[in-house]
Amino acid sequence: MDRTGLSDQQLAAYLALTEVGNLLQQAVADQLRADGDLSPVQFQVLALLAAPGAPQYRMTDLADRIVFSRSGFTYQAGQLEKRGLIAREPSPQDERSTVVRLTDDGRALLADVMPGHVEVVRSLLVEAVPGGDLGALSAVLGPVRDRLRQAPPRSARPRRRRG
Repeated sequence: MDRTGLSDQQLAAYLALTEVGNLLQQAVADQLRADGDLSPVQFQVLALLAAPGAPQYRMTDLADRIVFSRSGFTYQAGQLEKRGLIAREPSPQDERSTVVRLTDDGRALLADVMPGHVEVVRSLLVEAVPGGDLGALSAVLGPVRDRLRQAPPRSARPRRRRG
């Protein structure tokens, strides 16, 4: 063990994962901005709302799903709504909640952006993973994701009181 408390192999794996994540996120962000003037968060919202059989999402649930603060998500949703890509409406089940739905313009923009998005993900991730290792990558990352998801989302954590 070195002074970081991680073995050389553990530290190398962690640094490789964070570097790959950062590089892939930057490439995706560049493509989304160029093809649709969207942020990655805005793309995630549109993609989740467009999924086959997608439920109608409450604002808070959608913020938690994309792991984004509620206040930050409210801003992003406002930007999407100004562009006519989503609509926010009072929830029919709970008058205190707001639900989000994808508009026809949102669906059309997503269709325009998706081919470039697929190409970036395919060329930078899928094609770079050797042979059958994509399944192994999913098998390795799935439990990590699941462990991270066990902690409450940022937006659901109790707020610290200012003293």
